[in-house]
Amino acid sequence: MLGQRIVTAIVLLAVLAATLASANPWWFVALLALGAACAAWEWLRLTLPRGSGVVAVGVSALLFLGMLWLADLWLTGEGAAALTQDWVRQGLAPVVSVVWIVFAWVAVFRGRSDAEPASLGWSVFAVFAALAAWSALALFFIRHGALYVVSLLALVWVADVAAYFAGRAFGKRKLAPKVSPGKTQAGAVAGVLGAVVWTLASGQYEGTFGHDLLQAGWAAAIIASALLGVLSIVGDLFESLLKRRAGRKDSSNLLPGHGGVYDRLDAVLPVAPVALLMSGVLF
Repeated sequence: MLGQRIVTAIVLLAVLAATLASANPWWFVALLALGAACAAWEWLRLTLPRGSGVVAVGVSALLFLGMLWLADLWLTGEGAAALTQDWVRQGLAPVVSVVWIVFAWVAVFRGRSDAEPASLGWSVFAVFAALAAWSALALFFIRHGALYVVSLLALVWVADVAAYFAGRAFGKRKLAPKVSPGKTQAGAVAGVLGAVVWTLASGQYEGTFGHDLLQAGWAAAIIASALLGVLSIVGDLFESLLKRRAGRKDSSNLLPGHGGVYDRLDAVLPVAPVALLMSGVLF
């Protein structure tokens, strides 16, 4: 299992690095679209009624094609590029962010892991959540470049690593035992602190997400990055809730040794659209 994880991680990092290094931005944006579509497919497998596999594949495929169409618009700047970008910033991202901050958090807090797995509401939200996260990262990449996107993703990674090690070392009190018995309150605190520290440290360099946050002042940057750290935890716990309801350990087996794509992007899905909103308000 460890060998599979290492090989898969190396392959994923190599593909990611190649698309980021390419002079053609299309490859990275398309890779993001593929990841978002796969995550949506895995999410739908957890929330659609059994026997709806064809529906999950069809919806995810249409979502992927729609993202490629938007990518073409945004990269060329032609047609309805400005209109669709405004729709993302002023409509899609705010609505999706509210659902993550309010409704997903409430679902995690209630911890009804014994509830019926099939849910039309969460199935519909899967499509918009994946689209919003992809749109945010794609727009950041097109406008600010690779370093900006990687610095935002690193906030999620740092929060996850900090939570993992602090939880193992100091974790005693469970954070959400009905949803994810392995998560601890100490780990959650460390994860949020890790997000804040990363933002302040990376913010010393131009071209990073943290640098833009710091333009609004240290207090605003600390509050904003702490919120993103909390959302990364909510995203992780929310996927755990869906998997428990569906009786599955992993969202799929697309990534040998790592589970599914959704397992790797669960914390990114709520963070990205909220970060996009912050970019419009704070700087």
